[in-house]
Amino acid sequence: RSTLFTQDEPANSVFNLTGGVARLYKLLPDGRRQIVGFALPGDFLGLAMAKQNGFSADAVDAVEACRFSREEFADFLHKKPHLLQRLHEFTSHELSIAQDQMVLLGRRTAEEKVASFLVNWRDRWARLKGRSVTVPLPMSRQDIADYLGLTIETVSRTFSRLAKDKTIVIVPDGIRVLNAPRMEGIAVA
Repeated sequence: RSTLFTQDEPANSVFNLTGGVARLYKLLPDGRRQIVGFALPGDFLGLAMAKQNGFSADAVDAVEACRFSREEFADFLHKKPHLLQRLHEFTSHELSIAQDQMVLLGRRTAEEKVASFLVNWRDRWARLKGRSVTVPLPMSRQDIADYLGLTIETVSRTFSRLAKDKTIVIVPDGIRVLNAPRMEGIAVA
């Protein structure tokens, strides 16, 4: 649960996650936490051009990351235009995810939010490790609740309801998908 960087501190570095999962979050003025995303290996953090970090990043599990000073990273990008193109693609994809998250938070039921999270997480994980019916969930139920704008009780009840309906089975450190079409149907409802 080590901190990679903290919200509002000077943004002097760029990080590339090479292992593990990181939780990205903002602390609100009243002390509440809003998780804005989860980073996986291959993800870059700290690419925004702001002078201060807009969010904090903590390790959810054992995390490995490469840290670059912004100046050295900018010099490296000038020498590697193909990497700049890949970062542009990554940033465009992240913007699309953020837009989908805004709709998810504002216009979806709790069941739709949880199912959408599980489908998206399964798909992100599959790009790294290949398709599997078992989806690891290294983050806590509270983390999921803070990401989806729900209470931990609502997330737990929804997981239980999906398990009762035989859509998923809850396993240690994750879920096993029993009925992918049903879960995907709920996610896009």
